Amino acid sequence: MDEGELMRLMKKRILKSYRWQEDVIKPLSWELEIEPEEFEDILMDKLDMSGLEALHPRFESARPRCIKERLHSDLQLCWLVDVMEIVGEEEAEALKDDVTRMVLEGSEYSEALEEGKKKLHEILRS
Repeated sequence: MDEGELMRLMKKRILKSYRWQEDVIKPLSWELEIEPEEFEDILMDKLDMSGLEALHPRFESARPRCIKERLHSDLQLCWLVDVMEIVGEEEAEALKDDVTRMVLEGSEYSEALEEGKKKLHEILRS
């Protein structure tokens, strides 16, 4: 086995680990609508060993920020906060924090989003 094959085998072991599969590979391949195996190949080609070893912790730390950015869009806060200014920035951040916490604690994003819409409606009515 040459050095390139050995490196590919080591990368594959990392990517096939349970945590990588559950936290990175499956969710992102689903979002990108590609097969998990294809996404694994992409990561093996694009990242070196140190990049692979460092990526998982960065992925986990970025997850809340990514959820919040998605909520900002899905709750139309770009219009309500940024353009119309009928919802305050602090209220919007508190709402996004609450919904993000729900997702991180295991709620489905769609369910948490529906709860967020209800809370946003209350904010708009107050």
